[in-house]
Amino acid sequence: MMRSLIQFEQNGARGVAALDAQGQAYQLNDTASTLALAHDALAKDASLAGLATARRGDALDLAGVTLLSPIDHEDPAHLLVSGTGLTHLGSAEGRDKMHKAAAAGAATDSMRMFLEGEAGGKPVPGSIGQQPEWFYKGDGSILVAPGTPLHRPGFAPDGGEEPEIAGIYMIDANERPVRLGFALGNEFSDHVTERHNYLWLAHSKLRQAALGPELLLGELPVDVRGTSKIIRDGATLWEKPFVSGEANMSHSIANLEHHHFKYAQFRRADDVHVHFFGTATLSFADGIETQEGDVFEVSANAFTLPVSNPLVYGSQDGIVAVRSL
Repeated sequence: MMRSLIQFEQNGARGVAALDAQGQAYQLNDTASTLALAHDALAKDASLAGLATARRGDALDLAGVTLLSPIDHEDPAHLLVSGTGLTHLGSAEGRDKMHKAAAAGAATDSMRMFLEGEAGGKPVPGSIGQQPEWFYKGDGSILVAPGTPLHRPGFAPDGGEEPEIAGIYMIDANERPVRLGFALGNEFSDHVTERHNYLWLAHSKLRQAALGPELLLGELPVDVRGTSKIIRDGATLWEKPFVSGEANMSHSIANLEHHHFKYAQFRRADDVHVHFFGTATLSFADGIETQEGDVFEVSANAFTLPVSNPLVYGSQDGIVAVRSL
């Protein structure tokens, strides 16, 4: 059975490949995209892994292709990128440090939200738990392909990594969410903006995001172990392990999914959702200031391939003027 899917481009044509447990890639026959495969699986009442196994073709050398994001939509406006925060054990520590001064030593809103999630984020099956922090990042146009730059806007004072797992979903014809799998990602945020005032969290999240090339099929392991690093001038500047999976989270994935898809506007037929589940590990919390040219690299034991993207700075556009029609 195939373990994960990747999308690639070769000689100007797109394709999909599946990776087995040993990391060997096989091109899938008659498959133009991950989303097309998902639609076919729904129509046939088959699993993605089963259909990918049935369509397995020749072995594919990944060194000879351009890797793409593992999910996309022909109309980027129909792909929503969002996320939840304060969901991992220990995730409140760095956030609390950022907000503590403004709170004059009192418990911050971040800490209160984390504790509420710790107490009620894993309800028994069939019941609803505490809702998490939620944020919007953008539509499909903000997703950055493997190896391509993450842009820090000219107006932004920071661009920092956030190593996370993202759930990948589509909405079926009956307006029900269907999980396709999981991707390793770099949620990439502006922590200086957030630190200034936590009410600017929404502003700090309106940035690009990167996904690793793999869509992991089936269930996410309960204990995911990974490494997040920043490489500067060819040498490792900062490196730290991170954990994810429900064993390391204060919320269950089912609870995070419910509190996202409970909104009817997120259940529009044929839409795609990329939803980041949060992290507890940030270089910013360790005093790292990223620079143009730094390379973010995120790897994890549940995935064969890492997420790797360089940081570039955008130009300052000045005031955006609005004209009256």
